[in-house]
Amino acid sequence: MNFLAHFHLAWPDEALIAGGLEGDYFKGPLPGTLPPRLAQGVRLHRQIDAYTDSHPLVKNLHEALPQFLRRYAGILIDLCFDHFLTLHWSRFSSIPLRQFSDRVYEVLKAREHQLSEGARAMAARLARHDALVLFEHWDTVIASAERTGERFKRENPFRNIDQHLSPAKETLEQAFLNFYPDLQSFSLEREHS
Repeated sequence: MNFLAHFHLAWPDEALIAGGLEGDYFKGPLPGTLPPRLAQGVRLHRQIDAYTDSHPLVKNLHEALPQFLRRYAGILIDLCFDHFLTLHWSRFSSIPLRQFSDRVYEVLKAREHQLSEGARAMAARLARHDALVLFEHWDTVIASAERTGERFKRENPFRNIDQHLSPAKETLEQAFLNFYPDLQSFSLEREHS
C-alpha cells in the first residue's frame, strides 16, 4: 500500500502514523532504541505490505497488467489503490479527506524528531505538495509512477504508463473495493496485538 492507505490504517494513533511513514525507510531488524509505538508502526507497515502482496485479489491484479510490467505490479497497484481510496474515502472514513490529510501532516511534523532523514524529507514533500489529497486525480498516479521509474537503473518502465494502466482501471478499482475492507480488518487486529 502507499502512503495514504498506511496513514489511514494507522489512524488515529500518532505514533503508528509516524511509523507508517518510517516503514518505507527503516530497513532490517528493529532495534530496541526506537520508541515502542513507532516500532509498532513500522511493524504494522511491514505486515500490511506482506498481507497486501499475498492477498489473492492483489495477486490476480498482476495478470491485469502487461507482461513487461508484472515485475513492477506492486508499485503500480499501491499507487492506484491510494487513488481509489481518495475516490471512495467516505466509504472508509467518517473524517473528510482534507481534515484527515491536514492532521497527518501535523502529526508527521510534530514527530519529525523521531523519523529518519529519508522519512523526514518525504513528510516535508507530502505536506508541501499536499500529496495525500492530490491522489484524487488520476494524473497524480501517472506522474508518481513516472517519477518512481526514474530511480531505476535501467530505462524507466513507467514512461507512458497511462496507456497500460488506464485500460485496467475498472479492474483495479473493483479489486480495491473488494480488498480494502479485508485489509482494514487485518490491520485492526495487528494494531492491537
